[in-house]
Amino acid sequence: MIVVNTETIPGHRILQIKGLVQGNTVRAKHVGRDIAASLKNLVGGELTGYTELMVESRRESLARMLAQAQQLGANAVVNVRFATSSITAGAAELYCYGTAVVVEAIDLGAGENG
Repeated sequence: MIVVNTETIPGHRILQIKGLVQGNTVRAKHVGRDIAASLKNLVGGELTGYTELMVESRRESLARMLAQAQQLGANAVVNVRFATSSITAGAAELYCYGTAVVVEAIDLGAGENG
């Protein structure tokens, strides 16, 4: 499955648009991560617990979006975007969406002389 955040895929032609696909996950904060983050706020630096939580969330929402694209018979997703929103004081949603398409490689060897 080809996944890009652009409207087109270099070297490919879009044959069919299957439609919007999406995946999301809602994650809650972990008490241990909150304590570590509070301590880190005192001295500054990256909040690695939250960074790991966001990485996991992106992977999960992307996997769910790709599963939906595959069910539609797509072999690529274009215009992929991520968005986040707060659900409650302790939880956030990570949402991934794009357009599922069927693409084919352009035969670059068949130029004007071929």
